[in-house]
Amino acid sequence: MPNRRWFRLIGLSILFILLLGGCSFDTIQSALDPQAPIPRAQHDLLIWVSWLSLIVILGVGGVLFVSLIRFRAKANDDRIPTQSHGNTALEIGLIALATVITILVVVPSVRTIFKTEGRIQAEDITADDIIVNVTGYQWWWAFDYPDLGITTANELHIPKGKRVILNLASADVLHSFWVPKLSGKRDLIPNQDNQLWFVTDENTPEGVYYGQCAELCLGAHAYMRFRVIVDSEADFATWIDKFQSIAPLQASTQASVQLVQVDPQIEQGKLLFKQKGCGACHAIKGYSGGAPDKPNLTNFGLRNSLAAGVLEMPADDLELKKEHLMRWLRDPQEVKPTNRMPTLWAQDDPKADEEIAAIAAYLLSLGNEAETQASVGGNYGN
Repeated sequence: MPNRRWFRLIGLSILFILLLGGCSFDTIQSALDPQAPIPRAQHDLLIWVSWLSLIVILGVGGVLFVSLIRFRAKANDDRIPTQSHGNTALEIGLIALATVITILVVVPSVRTIFKTEGRIQAEDITADDIIVNVTGYQWWWAFDYPDLGITTANELHIPKGKRVILNLASADVLHSFWVPKLSGKRDLIPNQDNQLWFVTDENTPEGVYYGQCAELCLGAHAYMRFRVIVDSEADFATWIDKFQSIAPLQASTQASVQLVQVDPQIEQGKLLFKQKGCGACHAIKGYSGGAPDKPNLTNFGLRNSLAAGVLEMPADDLELKKEHLMRWLRDPQEVKPTNRMPTLWAQDDPKADEEIAAIAAYLLSLGNEAETQASVGGNYGN
């Protein structure tokens, strides 16, 4: 029996080591691969505390191992080992050691908290700061730039090197904003104004960073994703201009300012967008008013994800973008179960394919210039 136990222990240890070999620290949402100052500070604190914990574990484990070997019971020996209880020097030493370890954990922890978790007061906000009002819905994200007059969904564009201040609110249940490579984590609570801020620096690569709702918000929680696109200042200015150059709805009844060119399929899709009721929910600046609690589709063609990050929309593959968009329009529940997008065509509708293709062509035309796709930075994390 003892030999069998040892073999079992060795086998489990080997299995554990093999499982660790499958781990990776540079996945797209790994907190162990920080790319901005705040997550770097948090990562450094984690590593520091982990080393201290390892020392404690090895120390306690070593004493336990020695005790098991040295003081194990022998056959026909019922003597009680010498007791150390009441040894003043030993007890004072252990208390001092525990105090030192506690200080080594508490001091850097408090310092990191004060460095990264403070709330930015109104008087401390500067003209260079990017302010974004973030609202969590079941199950997608609304991003509103109040100083820029831009409202979009599920993709947050920011300029590299600027401080980003997020005002967080929830429209329904608890949500949690988390993009581990760039920032910490903060809850979105109904009727409570929370704030999260972060900053990028010269060591932050431009490109796409992946975020996730980190709170169980029911239903399609696992599909409530978002992306943060870190742009150069020039690319960010171009992205802003694409929104601000569109005439508002009351000044224009057509969305031709967003069309790549006059195309019969695009024009058909533009009309179908309203005829099928899409415009009642989704706003497109200059064309439809939509509803504030539904994703804003202005400049939709610039996005590189769909359905809150469930489907890829790569900027350099127009066919794949259209394929994924048509799949979503045809059966939203198949792509993202329990989402609140209705299915607009019956399975036996003979016009379904034609109309879906037309609406997809129209949506993908929004925000494009000439015949090329606009740039959204690199593909960091892909």
